[in-house]
Amino acid sequence: MKMKPVEETIAGVLGIEMQEITAEKVTATMPVHAATHQPFGQLHGGASVVLAETVASVGTWNMIDQEKELAVGLEINANHIRGKQDGMVTAVGIPLHKGRTTMVWDIKIIDEEERLICVSRCTVAIVQKKN
Repeated sequence: MKMKPVEETIAGVLGIEMQEITAEKVTATMPVHAATHQPFGQLHGGASVVLAETVASVGTWNMIDQEKELAVGLEINANHIRGKQDGMVTAVGIPLHKGRTTMVWDIKIIDEEERLICVSRCTVAIVQKKN
């Protein structure tokens, strides 16, 4: 199973674009606009969580045997530090733990001025594909 093109997933619906994918860091951007707003015109916390989990999942996927394994979110938490109404946010994910069955990621979401918008920690499970 190959990774679906981002545009065919929730990441595509929200406008998430992967910028850098390495074993040491993953970055992605997401616009702050109507599709990522909550009803009061602010960046939706759920959209930030989708961005964070996308970074962690893609980062894990990049480091596993993609023919035999899948990367799936196991746990995520997020602290929403600052509101944002428009513009762009960038998620920077750093792996804290690279295990055989799980990886743990620290993800910081910042705005264009590098102000912290959200901080998240995500655990991604590495599972065997079923034949």
